[in-house]
Amino acid sequence: MTGRGEGKADATGGPARHRPVLLAEVCDAMAAPRGGLFVDGTFGAGGYTTALLQANPRTRILAIDRDPDAIAAGATLVARFRGRLGLVPGRFSDMDKLAAEAGADRVDGIVLDIGVSSMQIDQPERGFSFRWDGPLDMRMERSGASAADLINGATEADIADILFHYGEERRSRAIARAIIERRRRGSITTTSELTELVAQHVRAEPGLNPATRTFQALRIAVNDELMQLVDALHAAERMLKPGGRLVVVTFHSLEDRIVKQFMAARTSRTARGSRHMPSTEPASPTFAVVTRGPVVASEAELTENPRARSAKLRAVQRNEAPPGEPLESLFDLASLPDRALSRERKR
Repeated sequence: MTGRGEGKADATGGPARHRPVLLAEVCDAMAAPRGGLFVDGTFGAGGYTTALLQANPRTRILAIDRDPDAIAAGATLVARFRGRLGLVPGRFSDMDKLAAEAGADRVDGIVLDIGVSSMQIDQPERGFSFRWDGPLDMRMERSGASAADLINGATEADIADILFHYGEERRSRAIARAIIERRRRGSITTTSELTELVAQHVRAEPGLNPATRTFQALRIAVNDELMQLVDALHAAERMLKPGGRLVVVTFHSLEDRIVKQFMAARTSRTARGSRHMPSTEPASPTFAVVTRGPVVASEAELTENPRARSAKLRAVQRNEAPPGEPLESLFDLASLPDRALSRERKR
């Protein structure tokens, strides 16, 4: 989970003062002092946006967030940085279109902080956390199908696939069977009901609630987070000017794997084309490496903000090569596996 909002320094999200994760490292990777026109694709509580605006008085930022609560709360910052900050509701996967509509189709830098914000975690009524009882919701946009809709409407096989692929939950089949059995007595509608059910089938690990992976998986599925990330990376490639920086902070292995593979492919000579339009023509790299390997939190930051312990920052710099073809392998990573394969899994 992210450090973009309020929250206790705890993986499960209790209340505490807002501490943006890897803030100094993000500003360094973005080359913030040089200034420019930046996009913050995951505004949250505005931690990165504020730091970037303060780094150079000529910097302007278009900030995007899919959560209407974040947009409403950001009005204070918009007023504070008059004329330098524009705040737009929407998904970061659509940021090239949103930026173009705002007159910012080519930008000098993009920062993405992937996952759920601490503000969302810390509101029981949003249903993201197993720490408090609340409706089983998890919708970042407060619209569409909720986690309760998914849990109470999906098949056992679909639930097992979601938990295994998006949560890396080894006990996915056992949990899915238990959910189906529980549904025969009535719908599962609260976070506490789901947490208690999962705890009966997952052995507790030190420092990790048994429901952690299940909640992660459902949140990712409800909000289509991995596919949104894949689309956002390709959008960033189209938007950035030569010399522009893309900085991405991730918090779990699925996100990081997608970002790592995208950056690796785009900083090396690869075959241009897709499975539908194969080609053997070598493509020029579209990015150059800024950070070799992931940047992680210092011991000092971990002492102040343990939520940063799983954070990884990766950054690349755009060059003059035209955008590459969409990377089909990333769409595969972001999608649920083939049902035939999922049936062969052993629990």
